[in-house]
Amino acid sequence: MSDSHLLEVPVKGMDCAECAQHVQQAIAKLHGVESVDVLLAAEKAVIRLDPTRIDLPAIRKAVESAGYTVPETITPANASINQFSRRMTILLAVVFAIVLGIVVASEWLGLFDQLNALIPLPIGIALVVAGGWPVFRQVARATLRRQITSHTLMTLGVIAALIVGEWVAAAIVVIFMRVGDYVERFTAENARRAVKELTALAPQTARVERGDAEVEVPVAEVQPGDTVIVRPGEQIPVDGEVIAGYATIDQAAITGESMPVEVSAGSHVFAATIAKLGSLRIKALRVGADTTFGRVIKLVEEAEAHRGEVQRLADRFSAYYLPVVAGIAALTFLISRNPLATAAVLVVACSCSFALATPVAMLAAIGASAKRGLLIKGGKYLEALAKADVVLIDKTGTLTLGRPRITDVIALNGVPATEALQLAATAERYSEHPLATAVQELARAQNLTFAEPEHFTAIPGMGVRAKVNGATITVGNRRLIPAAASLPLAAQLEAEGKTLLVVARDDEPIALLAAADTLRPETPAAIAELRALGIKHIELLTGDNERTAAALAGQLGVQYRAQLLPEDKIAVVKDYQARGHTVVMVGDGVNDAPALAQADIGIAMGAAGTDIAIEAAHIALMRDDWTLVPQVLRIARRTMGVVKLNIGFTAGYNLVGLTLAAVGLLPPTLAAAAQSLPDLGILANSARLLRQR
Repeated sequence: MSDSHLLEVPVKGMDCAECAQHVQQAIAKLHGVESVDVLLAAEKAVIRLDPTRIDLPAIRKAVESAGYTVPETITPANASINQFSRRMTILLAVVFAIVLGIVVASEWLGLFDQLNALIPLPIGIALVVAGGWPVFRQVARATLRRQITSHTLMTLGVIAALIVGEWVAAAIVVIFMRVGDYVERFTAENARRAVKELTALAPQTARVERGDAEVEVPVAEVQPGDTVIVRPGEQIPVDGEVIAGYATIDQAAITGESMPVEVSAGSHVFAATIAKLGSLRIKALRVGADTTFGRVIKLVEEAEAHRGEVQRLADRFSAYYLPVVAGIAALTFLISRNPLATAAVLVVACSCSFALATPVAMLAAIGASAKRGLLIKGGKYLEALAKADVVLIDKTGTLTLGRPRITDVIALNGVPATEALQLAATAERYSEHPLATAVQELARAQNLTFAEPEHFTAIPGMGVRAKVNGATITVGNRRLIPAAASLPLAAQLEAEGKTLLVVARDDEPIALLAAADTLRPETPAAIAELRALGIKHIELLTGDNERTAAALAGQLGVQYRAQLLPEDKIAVVKDYQARGHTVVMVGDGVNDAPALAQADIGIAMGAAGTDIAIEAAHIALMRDDWTLVPQVLRIARRTMGVVKLNIGFTAGYNLVGLTLAAVGLLPPTLAAAAQSLPDLGILANSARLLRQR
């Protein structure tokens, strides 16, 4: 059996969620397709398939049969960004208002009736068919595929108007069908705008060393290990390590932070950031889609696949809405015997507004947030975050700076302090824990050399063990080395809020190391803001001892649980979830990955460049800044407020329109104009999310 492959296919012509569903259904029917997600914002289909059973031409044919196209070449993502500005939105609204005003005035003054009597019906029918041919052709194709669209009902309305001889009414309906198409395309493009602006930031070329020369090549041709040259004012095209040079870097594209950072040899830099001052030689580590920025773009594009319950509800409603409208139209005709009222019912129905109500707002929020360093993986997480009532917080690297320093080295059992520190630093040599880094930094500061440890073992939540010079060296907390519990100085150091590490040689304690971390300066205010936003319960979860945890929790006024292993944190999350709470877990994404994944919403701090944080969390904060936590909560609530207003407005508008049309108070001409207005309302309301404060 052949392995399945993942294929991304660009699709043009999709204007709403209904379009995406048609494309998805067409591709899913093909033999060899295992799964397919059609992403409206990214204008592409992500297909898992068996390449031995299906190929791209077959997929292109299926997409075209659904009424859409797969382009031969992909145009740059930023090609159409600037044309969808605020001025264009205002211009569209003004033009629409003028056209609507002319229609209303003409209907009121009876000009349409005069025109209808003046021009023979056959000529009128020819004009209607010519003007509406592109739409009629799409409706015919959809009908052959047994699909009903909003244009199907409007076309029936046109036919009804022509049957009773009202060709002018039919022509006005056609005009607004075409205007409505433009409005829908415009609305969809505005929803995509934030994503496209993000994509436009991706670097296109790189200056690479080839032998003794510097050559400018497309980014796609850069390979890991290449040496890339970046001059002042240029974009960094890869994720890599600086091997020479010094520069001031604007990292706003990744972190959303306007303050630049200084980098030099040994520093890590990210693609899409800009060298404001200075030049760099960089060893490429990741290129293209594998860079941090490339992965951010991919996750933002795919966020549409993670739909919230409210979005799935809107999709289901759209599926049933058109048959219901057809039923109302039939009932109207049976009761009133008025073909124009029946036509008006068919024309005023606008299912696209229901389909657009949720995704337009979600896409606007997710795209705008990504540009500010907030990576939200889907609407379902925004929806869950808006309802969150419990926040659980990791300590090291999350509440604190994650850069503890060793404050005390206390020798035991006659072993010199420098020897004990040297043994501890050697044992910790391959550990990535912040406390291990602190031990190594102190050893380097004292010019101590590290030996090569053997049989290194990291014990999660406890410490490390390794062979050094033939002896077993253990560095960890009191759970790993129980003999340390009776040491008199241990309690005193812990009472000072310090984290205790015990160094043992062949199970005999030879030193106590005390470490202190620094609380992030913005954390107390951010915690207070979470409370002000209505979060009922905030709790600190840490592997540290009781005294250290109590000291930190006391500063913040939160509850705490100490001496927790990673599996203990998961158990805490599950316990709150079992009691009906919506749980947010905030961590640094390294040892908190399981708890982040288990929580309803996992938020990873400082995720830039950290694979496990970006993968495990549902929301990744690309910089270490606690003010982003209440900020993303506000964004979630604001987004859900916009979504609910969109749905409420659309439901109310359509209900009023259908009622007026059914009782004969809304003629087909005005019904045609009215059906395009909800899209503009949704666009205007959702656009507020692009301008996050």
